[in-house]
Amino acid sequence: MADHRQVLTEDLLERIRERAPRYDAENTFFDEDLAELKEAGYLTAFVPAEFGGAGLTLEEMTREQMRLAAAAPATALAVNMHHVWVGVARTVHARGDGSTDFILEEAAAGEVFAFGVSEAGNDLVLFGSESEARPDGQGGYTFHGLKIFTSLAPAWTRMGTFGADTTGEEPRNVWGFITRDGGGVETVGTWDVMGMRASQSFSTRLDGAPAPADRIVRRIAPGPTMDPFIFGIFANFEILLASVYTGLAGRAIEVAVETVQKRRSLKNDAPYSQDPDIRWRLADAAIQLDGVYPQIAEIARDVDNQVDRGPLWMPQLSAVKSRATEVALDVVTKCVRACGGSAYSNGKELSRLYRDVLAGLFHPSDDESVHGAWANALLGPIR
Repeated sequence: MADHRQVLTEDLLERIRERAPRYDAENTFFDEDLAELKEAGYLTAFVPAEFGGAGLTLEEMTREQMRLAAAAPATALAVNMHHVWVGVARTVHARGDGSTDFILEEAAAGEVFAFGVSEAGNDLVLFGSESEARPDGQGGYTFHGLKIFTSLAPAWTRMGTFGADTTGEEPRNVWGFITRDGGGVETVGTWDVMGMRASQSFSTRLDGAPAPADRIVRRIAPGPTMDPFIFGIFANFEILLASVYTGLAGRAIEVAVETVQKRRSLKNDAPYSQDPDIRWRLADAAIQLDGVYPQIAEIARDVDNQVDRGPLWMPQLSAVKSRATEVALDVVTKCVRACGGSAYSNGKELSRLYRDVLAGLFHPSDDESVHGAWANALLGPIR
């Protein structure tokens, strides 16, 4: 990977790596990690320098997220959602629109942003909502509905969310930002899942959560759009998410290499690193992963440089996420196979990485929608 500016030191990453097994085993939030990441300036790393941050580019953030995910995937996944909102505001600001500049200002001031978008069974994702956005008569809205997979649930202070306003002649998707202390917000349910446990991605019930007029950033018609705000969500979410799972897969290869060099074959009286089949399997995993890095780097660079990819932008963004998560799953599986039965133990890092990597299957865009988008791009919509 090319050199890039770094915020995360190796000492910090090692401390985060050491805590990851405990967070996973105890199913607890990564409080110590978050405190150290804040102190290191990582939550403001993506904020442009003119707003008081380190000003890392999207491409540079993908590298940092890979490094963090290699240490603790669940920590990286949760922090990812904060970075997504910062990235959205960067994308919008770079296109001459100051409507989301408050995100950059508040992130620089220490606020932590969560992503309150997903709803159970809603495959429209960004393009339609079952939640309600009710006008307050003063240009603001209150939000009502259940949002699932709210990473950073124990720690966020700001949440970007949306709901449908059906009070006018035409429905509108209303996007706004609420505060934890503004009322109308409840963390609900349990987070007892297979992997990514430290993210503590509880559901959030919105029951009149208010967003004043100056925190309402979009009122747009339902359905696909290239509005810079929606494009910003899609681009930063898909690219940074791909980076997390790529970093996880890279760590799996590191663990597997170390393991097979120590593990010995009784039959051959040699380390398994000398077994041609094991060598081929790990080489195959590394070859797969090697192709993902340049794809992430190029598409991140194109977002920052405002390259016009035309109607292929959305399909290509969804493809990078799909390819990264599918490759990561296959890579980790190959690593588990190469390391033998010991990797099946919960005490082994590979076991945790295998459980964590499975979560990539459930983030949008899923494999079905990716193929549907590409089929439409190539063949037109189904008549």
